[in-house]
Amino acid sequence: MTIIMNKSDLIAALAAKENFFEKNAKDVINLIFDGFTNALKNGDRIEIRGFGSFSVRNYESYRGRNPKTGKKIEVSEKRLPYFKVGRELKKRVDAPNK
Repeated sequence: MTIIMNKSDLIAALAAKENFFEKNAKDVINLIFDGFTNALKNGDRIEIRGFGSFSVRNYESYRGRNPKTGKKIEVSEKRLPYFKVGRELKKRVDAPNK
């Protein structure tokens, strides 16, 4: 069974756990996400010990192929976020269910 937690689920969980109003929980989550986004935009690295780290990777332009038409296209250079899983999170995910 797959359980997906989206942003609104995270806000609701924070509001319930910490007995916040939903608007306050939304403000906290948005503050965190905006901080992460701004740090990555500025090229900074974010590390959450035991969880993982976020960074930005730069990719050069290259010639690609449209899979639908087969036509060759030029893909421009880009910067994309990258997540590296922390050791503790790896262990917790790999541990047998208890």
